[in-house]
Amino acid sequence: MHIKDIIEFIENKFPLDLQESYDNCGLTYGHLHNKLKGVLVCLDVTDKIVEEAIEKKCNLIVSHHPVIFQGLKKINLKSMNSRVLEKCIKNDIALYALHTNLDNHCDGVNKELMNRIGIESPEILLPKSNTLSKLVVYVPSEHIDALDKALFTKGAGGIGDYTECSFRTKGEGTFKANEQAKPVIGKKGKRAFVNEIRAEYLVRNTDLREIVNAMHIVHPYEQVAYDIIAIENNNKEFGSGMIGELPKEMTEIEFLNQLKLNFNLKTIRHTSFREKKISKVAVCGGSGSFLLEHAKRIKADVFITSDFKYHEFFDAENEILILDIGHWESEQFTTNLIGRILNENFSNFGLHLTEVNTNPVNYF
Repeated sequence: MHIKDIIEFIENKFPLDLQESYDNCGLTYGHLHNKLKGVLVCLDVTDKIVEEAIEKKCNLIVSHHPVIFQGLKKINLKSMNSRVLEKCIKNDIALYALHTNLDNHCDGVNKELMNRIGIESPEILLPKSNTLSKLVVYVPSEHIDALDKALFTKGAGGIGDYTECSFRTKGEGTFKANEQAKPVIGKKGKRAFVNEIRAEYLVRNTDLREIVNAMHIVHPYEQVAYDIIAIENNNKEFGSGMIGELPKEMTEIEFLNQLKLNFNLKTIRHTSFREKKISKVAVCGGSGSFLLEHAKRIKADVFITSDFKYHEFFDAENEILILDIGHWESEQFTTNLIGRILNENFSNFGLHLTEVNTNPVNYF
């Protein structure tokens, strides 16, 4: 195997198009065609993480947080990120970051949190917009089944819990081939009339290129007539945070005690108790204060995230219980998530989950 094999798999499942504009996901450093010796999965990349990779003979580090997040103007020994880059370059260790594209995926960081809390079938709290298109293509009636099969296989027509969705309209298409053309139907220089179907498919933008390629391969026409139309509908598969219902409502004290136990928390910063049972739970791994108003609007009883500032706690307005559990604590299971996904799909290389705790925050 080569490093590119792992990266291609990751980016097919968690496309880079899902990352936020401020982020820096993907291959930070390394050579795609190097043979893969081993993979170390971690949350942050520190000096100790690189030393661990060297010790375990791993030449690819897959982290959640990117080493280079903002502009890097100098590489010297004064900063940890510079030391990490220098050591990786010297030891030919590739660095790959799987950050907000993992956060924004329905099977990503927030789904893992919901699983740990015990919530089944959660939904995206703030779905992304501008991630969908409609593919409209005209095809002879006798070829519609082959087109359906090819496009559905590549992911076209998926809407929420439904697959193979499309819309068909019967009609008559016309064309006239010139002397240079090689028409499958009709004759050169003579206008052809063909029973056609206008087929419409909802397509994720992340899958669009592959779906269009599949369409060209299976379509019988030399020149395919098709349209790609931007769709403004929110995509419930991708977005920020998650919302879901507990199997059984709990008191606030019961819920916090259960959360501390399941997440191994030493402390939880929170707003005043509302003396209300908790049923609807909103979460956001990492810094999630920007989602507070969305959690309030959909009547969540509690919002679990991290990095709330002092004045932001006032914004709860006694409409919701804010639980700030800490940044590392809210993403601590991400390493297991990435490792599990890779392990389920690859078995022919050394996969290691870091044994280093990179949490920079300590409690006394």
